[in-house]
Amino acid sequence: MPQLEEIFGTPEQLLARAVGYTAMIVSAVVAYFIAKQVVLRAVEFFVRKTAAGWDDVIVKRGVFNAVAWLAPALVAYYSAYTFATEAQDILQRLLLAYMQVVLILVLFRFLDAASDIYNQSKYALDIPIKGYIQIFKIVASLVGGIVIFGTVVNRSPWGLISGLGALTAVLLILFRDTLLSFVASILLNTNDMVRIGDWITFPKYDADGDVIDIALHTVKIQNFDKTITTIPTHRFIEDAFKNWRGMRRSGGRRIKRAIYLDMTSIRFLDPELEAKLSKIRHLRSYLADKKAEIAEANATVEAEASELDRRRLTNLGTFRAYVREYLRAHPEIHERGMTFLVRQLAPGPHGVGLELYVFSKEQSWAPYEQIQADIMDHLLAIIPIFDLRVFQNPTGNDFAPLVERTPPQSSSVSAFESPGPPDPLSS
Repeated sequence: MPQLEEIFGTPEQLLARAVGYTAMIVSAVVAYFIAKQVVLRAVEFFVRKTAAGWDDVIVKRGVFNAVAWLAPALVAYYSAYTFATEAQDILQRLLLAYMQVVLILVLFRFLDAASDIYNQSKYALDIPIKGYIQIFKIVASLVGGIVIFGTVVNRSPWGLISGLGALTAVLLILFRDTLLSFVASILLNTNDMVRIGDWITFPKYDADGDVIDIALHTVKIQNFDKTITTIPTHRFIEDAFKNWRGMRRSGGRRIKRAIYLDMTSIRFLDPELEAKLSKIRHLRSYLADKKAEIAEANATVEAEASELDRRRLTNLGTFRAYVREYLRAHPEIHERGMTFLVRQLAPGPHGVGLELYVFSKEQSWAPYEQIQADIMDHLLAIIPIFDLRVFQNPTGNDFAPLVERTPPQSSSVSAFESPGPPDPLSS
């Protein structure tokens, strides 16, 4: 018995300790109940009564709920003064470590609430802060972990932090991607390269869609087929990508299409074709002005000069003028403030190209494609009126009439064999 009393103390001391532990636990439970059911509910009641929205976000993120976890730890910490010196020291250090963990959790929830509040502001799309909050959490976790470890082992955290100098190289290797992403996030925000909602084309990762999330390590892009592409943040600094934000801001979307015409169908206008084309509304003013200009130019040509020495209208030039006037009159095409060009491309093996380089007022994908298709449908359908032909490679339908007109071969000679010269010995 003396040996047991030396280890555990006298029965009176054991009873006093049991009563002390029980009182501490009961006090901690009561403190948590009061903090949770009384104080926290009162705070939530007043928050619901306020007109501001930011305090609702803080409650929704559970910041006050996490703060309530500190109440039992505080009661238990100050109740530990009733115990023996060794038990008091160990218990209080453990309770301090617990409270430090709770404070870190409160900080994380408060940062999440701050992020939600900021995302509701008008600046969120221009300057996302999610990456900065994530890096702050990482730093807080590292520093908090060192402080908690120092509290448990009863060592100064500053001494532990100073000892990290030797581990710098290891930390740089472990957190290489984090450091690269952090620097990339700063550059992306500083140079305003990417925002949430931007249309991004990143060929290297087969990404083509809208940015839906910008975090510290990754940027998420929802492609137009509704798949999600996740790209490391630092890749936006290292590789080339296209941001279509400028197009959306401009109020227009480029239409760049070319029609290739058979060069053998290009000719001068004869009186019959000119009379037919003059009935087209978009060409009346052009033909009248052009005829006056040509007449004035030809007046200086000698009377005995050949027709080839005189200026004349061509069906291709007239068609180009028609396309220009047709697009100017189109209600969905920008004419002012943006490039408006109908130009002739260099002749080549596919004929001579007539390129449209204009901007549509509509930017949404489906309506934009509809406008572009309607324009091309109309132009392809009206080309034969100008006695022009669209160039395309021959198909089976082009060869079918030739096969039908080919006379049948003699049955005695194969179609793939030549009959050859007559045999002189046969006579």
